[in-house]
Amino acid sequence: MRPLRACTVTFTGLTGDRHSVEVTAESLYEAAALALSTLRRQDWVDPIGPGTRLEVQVREPATTHIVSVLQIQRWCDGVAVSLDEVLRRNRVKALLKQA
Repeated sequence: MRPLRACTVTFTGLTGDRHSVEVTAESLYEAAALALSTLRRQDWVDPIGPGTRLEVQVREPATTHIVSVLQIQRWCDGVAVSLDEVLRRNRVKALLKQA
């Protein structure tokens, strides 16, 4: 199990509005998927498509990553090399289905 990290995930919608959510996750893709799941349930958030770019800001250590929804989907469908990785990919895939 990886350590949990607090993250702020942000995207800019079609109208130019920025939307953010706070999540705690083990990985970049899990943070992005948790954010998608939360943001897509909000009525006031712009549509999120496969090309939407998500900015994931990790608090400790302070880093920023940019990933698209399509990249997350491709990672979920990729080949896992260990049981731990299979479980991580399945967890992220389940979060994407909830969104």
